[in-house]
Amino acid sequence: MFCQNCRILLISNKISLRNRPVAGILSIIDALDREILLLLQDDASLSVREIGEQVGLTPTPCWRRIQNLESAGIITGRVALLDPAKINLNVTALVQIRTNDHSATWLKQFRAALVELPEIIEAHRTSGETDYMLKVMVPSIAAFDDFYKRLIELVDLYDVRSTFVMEEMKQTTAFPLNYIEPA
Repeated sequence: MFCQNCRILLISNKISLRNRPVAGILSIIDALDREILLLLQDDASLSVREIGEQVGLTPTPCWRRIQNLESAGIITGRVALLDPAKINLNVTALVQIRTNDHSATWLKQFRAALVELPEIIEAHRTSGETDYMLKVMVPSIAAFDDFYKRLIELVDLYDVRSTFVMEEMKQTTAFPLNYIEPA
């Protein structure tokens, strides 16, 4: 059984609940776990049998490893990736936002706007001159203008600057795994 406050420890090839802080999860991922994560990041539709064959495990231990990675919160979900052009999202804008109001009330209002506007596919609080950076996808410049009007209606902003992407040179959902400390 796994709970949110559990601690884990690598014993042989198994992850077991013991006296290891959750922050130490990354240090117990071994080479097989990394291979499994790489495969799943590339194609989450692979069967446990297919993953096991590629990493040298039978289905049951492979399934256990995947379950442990999910229980530890390392695998947070499985999704289908869509082609934006085929669903009429031809314009990508990177929107830099500055605000003069850093109150909890403003932030709550801003977070509500992020939820209400599905065109925002990423939102980041940043350091430096820009307070927030948004990635917005829409069908056209006219649709972006409509989005912009709805955004400024929902929340007061000091400065908004938009940059339109001319060419996507790299896009991936796969995280680099080479920074995980060896087990």
